[in-house]
Amino acid sequence: MHFVTDLHLHSKYSRAVSPNMTLPVMAEYALQKGLDILTASDWTHPLWFKEIQTLLEPAGEGVYKLKENEGLQGGEGMEGKKKHKEILFLLSTEISSIYKEGDKLRRIHNLIFVPSIEIAEKVTKELLKRGCNLSADGRPIVGLSSKKLLELLLEIDERCFLIPCHIWTPHFGIYGSASGFDSLEEAFGELAPKIYGIETGLSSDPDMNWQTAELKNRTILSFSDAHSAPKMGREATVFDLKSPTYESVRQAIMHYSPDAKKTENKIAYTIEFYPEEGKYHFSGHRNCKVVYSAEDVREKGTTCPVCRKKLTEGVFMRVEQLSDPKLFGRAIAKNNEQGLKWYTDKLHIQPSYVKLVPLLEIVAEGMGSTVASQKSKDLFVKLCHNLGSELEVLLRSPLEAIEKVSSKKIADGVRKVREGNIVIDPGFDGEFGKVTIWNEEEEKTIAKESNPQLRFDL
Repeated sequence: MHFVTDLHLHSKYSRAVSPNMTLPVMAEYALQKGLDILTASDWTHPLWFKEIQTLLEPAGEGVYKLKENEGLQGGEGMEGKKKHKEILFLLSTEISSIYKEGDKLRRIHNLIFVPSIEIAEKVTKELLKRGCNLSADGRPIVGLSSKKLLELLLEIDERCFLIPCHIWTPHFGIYGSASGFDSLEEAFGELAPKIYGIETGLSSDPDMNWQTAELKNRTILSFSDAHSAPKMGREATVFDLKSPTYESVRQAIMHYSPDAKKTENKIAYTIEFYPEEGKYHFSGHRNCKVVYSAEDVREKGTTCPVCRKKLTEGVFMRVEQLSDPKLFGRAIAKNNEQGLKWYTDKLHIQPSYVKLVPLLEIVAEGMGSTVASQKSKDLFVKLCHNLGSELEVLLRSPLEAIEKVSSKKIADGVRKVREGNIVIDPGFDGEFGKVTIWNEEEEKTIAKESNPQLRFDL
């Protein structure tokens, strides 16, 4: 059975996170978006941990659900939505390790998974013993190296595991150009085989990761790293599980490891941001308005022509540095009956994936509005309510049904996104890329079809 998961989120106790990121609101938005399993992340924070203990109850081995008397409180535009399925939570959380190794300051973000609230409490106590300040932020900064953090987890319970987050991000990824490593072995030493998978991050897609030799036999995962409920599910991993338990998820992620048991649990596919839309895809300087592709870097170098300082090196460039040319071109693209472009691995090793633009962005551009406008939000909610969920609209809903609920232009926008027929001005140095679904000529054609009397001076 397929379960759509987003296992990298943040709570209201993390910095720069919406105060609405509470468990009931997360569950409400999960219904809207088509998610089945979330993470009750940030559980190292003492106040958030109390909320987890108060609001959640066991729903199976290592997974939890909202207590019946808590209900679903509703996010923006979600009031009165009937609960039609149970949203499950498991326990993963992001830890920021800042330490010096090899004469270099390392700043690495890792996602750790634990099998129960009781084990989470043990991990927290051990981090406190080591002087970690867990009250300052839901994503705490610790002085432990990535390897030491993994050692601590495995000493507490061998069912715990660690996944490096957004691995190519320049400042906080395990492969990051600014403070990362050139290999998992360099970072984790003899424990590298215990790294069963990695998280792509918004600025890379699976095919980019398939080019790195040591990731050939590791699971490629994608999650949203959302700081607000509307951003949940912008990337997600779809698991094919015998049952929705912690151990099933763990075994699916361990699929390529010699430690793995032979089970039916596996990754079905992942749902991806277009990596160009990620905020570190290309190299550049935001303040200097300088942006370089990998080809530009090869021709012009990494010095900013404006301020003469080193550019923030982008993910695309860093992937190229660590890639194995023998692994290039593994992705094969093919459209299904709904026009959705699927990317499959020609080596038949890794699961397939799709690339999507968030539905609210499609709606906003189609209405000539912004994602923050109420009219965009209202139509977005209407589509989700009438057609099942955001992912249902993006992946499966017939275009005729989308047009009936919204407009011909919105349906056309979904079609174009499914086909990959869009233009993206790539993100760089902390600035998200800009998606354009309709170009100027298409806009004129659509307007002319809508109003035959309208003339254009071409």
